[in-house]
Amino acid sequence: MKMKFRTACAALAIAMPLALHPATDDPVAISLRGFDPVAQAQEIKWEQQARAIPDAARIGEFIRKYSSQAHLAGTPQSKQTAEGILAELREAGLDASIERFEALLPLPKTRILEITAPVKVRLKLEEPPIPGDPGSSTGGMVPPFNAYSADGNITAPLVYANYGLPEDYDLLATHGIDVKGKIVIVRYGRSFRGTKPKVAHERGAIGCIIYSDPRDDGFFQGDAYPKGPWRPAAGVQRGSILDLPLYPGDPLSPGWASEAGSKRLSIGEAQTIMEIPVLPISAADAQPLLANLTGPVAPESWRGALPITYHLGPVASDSHGGAAQSTTVHMAVAMDNSTRPLYDVIARIPGSDFPDQWVLDGNHHDAWVHGASDPLSGAAPLMETARTLAALTRSGWKPRRTILLAFWDGEEFGLAGSTEWMEKHADELDHKLIAYLNADSSGKGRLNIGGSHSLEAFAQEITRDVKDPMTGKSLESTLEAGPNHDFRIAPLGSGSDYTPFLQHLGIATLDVRFASEDGGVYHSDYDDFNWFSRFGDPGFVHGRALSQLHVTALMRFADSAVLPFEFGRLAATLRRYTDEIDRLPVQMQKPDLTALRAEIARVQKAAADLNSTYSRSLPSLGEASTDKLAALNQVLFSTERAFIIDPGLPGRPWYRHSIYAPGVYTGYAAKTMPGIREAVEAGKADEARVQAAQVVSAVHALGDRVTEAVRLFGQL
Repeated sequence: MKMKFRTACAALAIAMPLALHPATDDPVAISLRGFDPVAQAQEIKWEQQARAIPDAARIGEFIRKYSSQAHLAGTPQSKQTAEGILAELREAGLDASIERFEALLPLPKTRILEITAPVKVRLKLEEPPIPGDPGSSTGGMVPPFNAYSADGNITAPLVYANYGLPEDYDLLATHGIDVKGKIVIVRYGRSFRGTKPKVAHERGAIGCIIYSDPRDDGFFQGDAYPKGPWRPAAGVQRGSILDLPLYPGDPLSPGWASEAGSKRLSIGEAQTIMEIPVLPISAADAQPLLANLTGPVAPESWRGALPITYHLGPVASDSHGGAAQSTTVHMAVAMDNSTRPLYDVIARIPGSDFPDQWVLDGNHHDAWVHGASDPLSGAAPLMETARTLAALTRSGWKPRRTILLAFWDGEEFGLAGSTEWMEKHADELDHKLIAYLNADSSGKGRLNIGGSHSLEAFAQEITRDVKDPMTGKSLESTLEAGPNHDFRIAPLGSGSDYTPFLQHLGIATLDVRFASEDGGVYHSDYDDFNWFSRFGDPGFVHGRALSQLHVTALMRFADSAVLPFEFGRLAATLRRYTDEIDRLPVQMQKPDLTALRAEIARVQKAAADLNSTYSRSLPSLGEASTDKLAALNQVLFSTERAFIIDPGLPGRPWYRHSIYAPGVYTGYAAKTMPGIREAVEAGKADEARVQAAQVVSAVHALGDRVTEAVRLFGQL
């Protein structure tokens, strides 16, 4: 799935370092939060050895091997992929196994789309092979479809609704165009694809067609594939349209793990399956649909790059009061809604001192087709990370905490493998998991980091100590300066496997990867090794740097005496989110956030006290007892849990994090302090006050835990 159109979800809004030293090979010049001077020197030596191990050629070979065939979740090929990964982990000397789950994973049976008036045109709904690209002509490829579409056989007038956002339908209404009883055609972009048919249904449409306009990811952006990286005219973006902002995972087992024999809802009871039929199509198939539309000319911002005049569709009546001419479309969709298996691959490196404190790093292995970019560009570096850590253990390194490495299945359908695994192990994870690291498709673009702001200082440290593959400078030094010369990570919405850990359990999370410049082949037949090796990450050097980043982060989480959480930046971020709510341009009376600001100030003071206590205690940190360190760290990693509220967010209780969530109408992009913000945006004054009180309580609980950490630190 990954976070498509998600610069707001995992972008790094970046800047120059605050008081941290630049990257250097001199251990004396580097400070690592959580390590006393002696332990730090030893850690830096191990890390330097570790960062020399990841190999770009092995990353390329992993991508070539596993993209050689389509491996959609639920198919025998996905099982083969999982078993191949398992064998490689065991060959490296790691303790690894497969955990099997199951989920509703639909496949298409019927896909028909045709114009019936004013002309008759049957659309192709296929992606042809591209000369010179052998991957595009291999067998076993699922045809373009949107998973979790409703079945339907309908004929109705067509209306063009731009990106299918709520405000787009408002504009149509100003032109006298009503979509009730009609089929809408919308373009990919600006929101999660599942939000588009959801909004269409809410506005009364009976079908939804989603197409890729070349202005967004085709020839308008640059040369189309195979000459360049952008989407060819016949390229189609597959993808899940699960109503992800309600809950991820198997639609038939919300809140519990879906395993053989477990309780399951009926399809009619599932809340996340779309209620109208939906089809994805290419620009080539969209052109005759849009070219035959009549009615008002679309506003300039609605016009794509097809060589046509973009019209909106017929208004209710023409200027003489007669019936307006319309383009009529026949659309038929039928799905095979079967339950199919999922195969999560989990490797474990046991901790020596704190075996019941875990850090987990994950990436998915399933793909819509070949998946060279999505997900193998992230899965291959994770395998290099696993090989690196295994090699270190053979050299005598022993992590103090347990490290888990996960290759998830079923992510593309809606984070199925990670969600079901989390739901099965939720109680144990709540007690033991200190942090979750994530990646997904990566590439040769700029570094993107999003996540929990208690880990923002930690994120800056790891970027300081890993070199950019193109310049040889530290990654931190190559990043842009923010408006206030501060280093910021972005909040996370959804669209990748961090969601169940961060937003349901309250596990501190970082999503770390390089920007993937794969807009042109995203979720298409053409996301194969030929495309990726030419355009995605030539030489696979960014994949190597990604492995170095994750290796460094895992080792510091695993080895530090005191976990590297820092709360001053978190408090500053909470204050910024509060200010943003105050500035929302709405007519209603906003909730009074005075109490929230007071609690944030209390956290800020406790964070300053913790930093001072840490500085005083640092020289003797290595003398602290294991029991006292375990108690302190238990409090530190429980701080993110303070943000968890029960019941969860209004109308979607699965999402329990009061600070970060995907927006109801964004899907991928984050809404911060979502309970308050979305209530204010919707004009629900009473709900906004209730949600504000919940956030006040959550931030108060955070302050209590940081204060307790100060007390425990003083006892070391």
